[in-house]
Amino acid sequence: MDVREVLKRNNIKQVLCAFSDIRGYLMTFSVPAREFIEGNALEDGIGFDGASIRGFKTIEQSDMVWKPDPETLRIVPWINDPIHKTAIIFGDVYEAGGENLADCDPRGFVAKSLQKKLAEEGKSVILGPEIEFFVFENLDPMCLAWDLWTSPNGGAGDSWGPPRVMPKSPELTPGKNFIIRPKEGYFRPPPEDTTVEYRNELVHYLEQMGVIVEYHHHEVATAGQVELDFKPMGLVPAGDAFYIYKFAAKNLAAMRGWIATFMPRPLYLDNASGMHVHQSLWEGEPFKGKNLFADPDDEFGLSQKARYYIGGLLEHAKALTALCCPTVNSYKRLVPGFEAPIYICWSPGNRSALVRVPMYLKKPSAIRIEYRGADPSCNPYLAFTAMIAAGLDGIKKKIDPGDPIMKDVYELSPEEKKELGIGELPTTLRDALDHLASDEVIQKVLGSHIFDSFMSIKIDEWNQYCLYITPWEYMKYMDI
Repeated sequence: MDVREVLKRNNIKQVLCAFSDIRGYLMTFSVPAREFIEGNALEDGIGFDGASIRGFKTIEQSDMVWKPDPETLRIVPWINDPIHKTAIIFGDVYEAGGENLADCDPRGFVAKSLQKKLAEEGKSVILGPEIEFFVFENLDPMCLAWDLWTSPNGGAGDSWGPPRVMPKSPELTPGKNFIIRPKEGYFRPPPEDTTVEYRNELVHYLEQMGVIVEYHHHEVATAGQVELDFKPMGLVPAGDAFYIYKFAAKNLAAMRGWIATFMPRPLYLDNASGMHVHQSLWEGEPFKGKNLFADPDDEFGLSQKARYYIGGLLEHAKALTALCCPTVNSYKRLVPGFEAPIYICWSPGNRSALVRVPMYLKKPSAIRIEYRGADPSCNPYLAFTAMIAAGLDGIKKKIDPGDPIMKDVYELSPEEKKELGIGELPTTLRDALDHLASDEVIQKVLGSHIFDSFMSIKIDEWNQYCLYITPWEYMKYMDI
């Protein structure tokens, strides 16, 4: 891509330079477009303070260089004011001097490294994440906390004490529209679903930014939960698309006076937001070469490599959970009764299993594996890379995933699950971190710096959570 020509032709004034921190937050800084057109920003990159980015560098070695990836340049299509015409471009982070990739960069050091290794072996991987999120008209955590303390019986008349002042969504406006009942939001049409125009607008702009949406719909939860699925793509492009998706969703919601949140569970006793990740391994280019997961003669269309890959995912599932579900709130999603995958097993077409093999079509190009144990709070470069590394380890070590579970796992008794060898995912962030700390395969693909920084950040986050006194605790224990 001729970055200079695109910027000039579209009269771009500012360029948002993007990368991610270790936690998964999108980081950007703005550079006047002339520095790319007339200056050396395209070749030399831009220096910045790495000590100010969580998990990157300490203050005595904080000089770092961001270098753009020209193929990722996108015009931000909803900004039409000629003074503010903006483009966004992703880049990789280098050590001072701009010669060596920084070992703290999730995109360049982790995801790109695995993508390059696969390419050298004549292979490629494609990923299709299904990203769910909520849109609210307002969301005031202080209001929620105060209501929990002041309302009789915690605001709900039962011993659990959920807040009554729930986040207000476009579907919760009595007198203006129908109200969707709990767990009945899936595929609801207008006028119950009031997010259709927002989603249509989001699709329109995402496709202008190169993220092609296959379909979109209202999700299961009562209030403003939506999902837009984009076409599968390679490892690094899928991570970039994840951030474009979030960036567009949040900005377009803000333009309507709404809030788009990718917090896994913002609502009590309703479905949470996950991110099921479809993945397949190819010899050569995706959809042009050979799908290494496909075997037309197999009962489920799966090759032996695919089964070993599933075995790797199951073997490393507990450690993967720390990266795929990296927040305290993530574990309020991973509970029974809300379609969340908490049991470590695999199955064709069975949404109660951690690894599902979609059975819509059995043609070779459509065969894929769906890993259901991730949510949209993760860093996609780290989570996607770790999943692939786990699967490849399964192929390398020929890890047998066992027989598929053909029953609803949620309905099995503890004895039946034990007999079938079905384990459970970690129930807290701390448990998941302990499993990550003992998984050498996942640690190796992250590199020592990112592993150490991620563990430090997340253990600190867990400790903060443990020390915080919640309004629920006051309500339950003040009169003890």
